[in-house]
Amino acid sequence: MKILLTGATGYIGSTVLDTLLDAGHDVIAAVRSNQAAATVAAKGATPVVGDLHDSGWLADVLEGTDAAIHTAASDDAERLNLAVVEAAERAYGGTDRRFVLTSGIWEYGAGGGIRSSDAPAPVDLVAWRVPIEDRLLASDVAATIVVPAVVYGRGKGLLSVIVDAPRTADGALTLVGDGSQRWTWVHVDDLARLYLLAVTHPVAVGRLIASDGAPVTVREVAEATGADAAAESVEATRSRLGAAFADALLLDQAAFGTEARDLGWAPEHPGVLQELARV
Repeated sequence: MKILLTGATGYIGSTVLDTLLDAGHDVIAAVRSNQAAATVAAKGATPVVGDLHDSGWLADVLEGTDAAIHTAASDDAERLNLAVVEAAERAYGGTDRRFVLTSGIWEYGAGGGIRSSDAPAPVDLVAWRVPIEDRLLASDVAATIVVPAVVYGRGKGLLSVIVDAPRTADGALTLVGDGSQRWTWVHVDDLARLYLLAVTHPVAVGRLIASDGAPVTVREVAEATGADAAAESVEATRSRLGAAFADALLLDQAAFGTEARDLGWAPEHPGVLQELARV
């Protein structure tokens, strides 16, 4: 397949790029600079340089592709996603060409058994995502929305919010709140394989949560580093990290990725605690 990929030099997108190329696909990487173009070309992708906020330009690029995956982000993520979805509607509407959009687990809010089919209940930080996604799902585009859990692996991701947190005077890691909240996790390599499945599976399935099925508390992660952990008040966490970001990190979320497994996806990495044990 000839697959258009945005965000091919980013954390998630670069791993998706490797996975698509390894699977033998022809990847057209939409990038924003000549430097990024050189990076993706060195991996074997074909770069096209342009402005992803320009839906007309992107729609023209999409016309020559069999499928597309959007993983790019920007400082104005709402405007970016809206432009990309508009381009997909123009180029892919009424066809069976697959368009895969990236979302995030925080759009489901708190819950102990979150399923892909649940109605979103987003925190303020990501509330903008839902109307754009709903518009896409209501259109005649064959769309799948991959909803990553908290992504870790390859030395990047939000794991750093826990393991690189400020330390108290006696060396304890400062938790996000009291650390009792569960985060749902997915390794970036496993996530990339789900994007591959989402773009090649014969059925577009709407929202699809990517979770390794092993929710772990923030406190457990901190203690897995070998350090003591010190609780922090919600007010102090919101002051330290910013209210909107903190409110997302304070969510207690457990999702198990059942629907993704039903499509044939199986996470290969054992979990975030085991990842820390190898460091």
